[in-house]
Amino acid sequence: MSFVKKYIGDKKAEVVLFSSTAIALYGYDQGMMSLINTNYNYLDTMGISEEDPLVGIIVSVYYLGCAVGAILASYLADAAGRKPSIFACLAVTALGNLLMFIAGLGFNQGALTLMFVGRIVMGLGVGGIDAVIPVYSSELNEEGGRGRALAQEFQSNIFGLNMAFAINLAVTHGLGKSNQWAWRIPIIAMQVYPVLLMSFIYRLPESPRWWIFHDREEDARVSLVEIYGEDEASAKVDELKEAAKEESAQLIGYSDMIFPGGQQFHETMVTVMGQVNQALTGYGAVSVYGAQIFELLGFDVRTAEYLTQGNYISYFFLMTFAWLLIDRVGRRFLMVTGAFGIAVCFAILTVLGGLAMKSKELRIPNMAVSVPGSIALYVATGLFGIGWLSQVWLIPTEIFPSTSRAQGSAISVIIWGLANFAVTLLTPIGFNNLKYWIFLIFAVTNLFAGWWTWAYSPETGGRSFEDNQQFFADSKENNTWLVTRVKDGEYRHLPRGKEGDGVEGERQPLLAIDGA
Repeated sequence: MSFVKKYIGDKKAEVVLFSSTAIALYGYDQGMMSLINTNYNYLDTMGISEEDPLVGIIVSVYYLGCAVGAILASYLADAAGRKPSIFACLAVTALGNLLMFIAGLGFNQGALTLMFVGRIVMGLGVGGIDAVIPVYSSELNEEGGRGRALAQEFQSNIFGLNMAFAINLAVTHGLGKSNQWAWRIPIIAMQVYPVLLMSFIYRLPESPRWWIFHDREEDARVSLVEIYGEDEASAKVDELKEAAKEESAQLIGYSDMIFPGGQQFHETMVTVMGQVNQALTGYGAVSVYGAQIFELLGFDVRTAEYLTQGNYISYFFLMTFAWLLIDRVGRRFLMVTGAFGIAVCFAILTVLGGLAMKSKELRIPNMAVSVPGSIALYVATGLFGIGWLSQVWLIPTEIFPSTSRAQGSAISVIIWGLANFAVTLLTPIGFNNLKYWIFLIFAVTNLFAGWWTWAYSPETGGRSFEDNQQFFADSKENNTWLVTRVKDGEYRHLPRGKEGDGVEGERQPLLAIDGA
């Protein structure tokens, strides 16, 4: 009962609950497609084989939809409001999901085309949600560390992943891999998310910042009263008006962000490379093709599926360390150590995968390589959650000003979509042709991700927006992007004396003057 009272009536708690549930949509899709890709009826209905490149293309076109959806949703969020944009994205997500569900239902002709359309349409919706939700949530969040708050929200992403895979696993084992409902039920079950969120969004306030930037002061006051109460609302309105006045004089467009020499180009490249490097960690492939990896290590199909579910459950609980550590040791430290740790795990998997494939020839017991291989994969998954899942979404909200935060988030989702499109498209081809050598590729790409982050990504935790902007100003003045050469390497770590002491800079409200 106390849980219900906490989340129903407390607008800030409702926003966190809503945002977390919305972010779970992306995780659900990853878990959903993992076993659908191996369902015999699904493959037959689509007219493809398990090793057909179209398997990967069906998965990956979703990310292209995400990239386009991020652009459209960010424009809508600025023009019509955060809530209308989120509602529209949820409706589009539900439509895309429905198209996927009916693909080939009672007919085979055109099933593949309809599945492609459904994947793209659903991507439009989810990409838009991923672009707008972090902005909306941050503009309404004041209390607690920014890193901790976002890491907790992304833990729900893993919950969605677990939920989808568990449903998939249950219906697959209950109905069999040749039953069409074993792949259709997990798809339609996803409708719970957008339908519930659309029915709940009316309870939430619009972003006060958006109201102020559209000269609707009284509406902003109403939203602020809902969030903070009558006593604080007036002061917050004055802060937002002053912020809007200052920021309206320095409006930033996409041209200032994506072209060299632009005012926000450096910040944009940090955002872009964060998403590229996250994709290079290889976890997008692990989450979608997890069961196939365990099979490659020598397990039978059913055991591989159970181990995949176990990996996702472990992932969910290990993510707790992310929100415990992210504001204490910093984003950069977790990203660098995480990438190098994952590289080691993939190097181990390369050796063990090779031994697993030649175990009969070398007379090596399967368990001697499959068990340590599974442990390495579990560790790699946990390191990704702790070091990379939420950080690349958090950093843009800490380095872009309010006037370009929506565009910054949109660019982040666009690159995320394109990078994951490439990874999920190439991974099944890699598995079919390279076998265990694909792990060596991921080991190398992780080394690159760790090196780039160490060299060029500043520590943004524990600092106000002005502090983080100073890094880019100093970088320009020194004519270098290397973190170690800007202000004597001060941005390699959290501000001195702020590790673990509450991190005052983390508590600055994103909707106030000195927001992100």
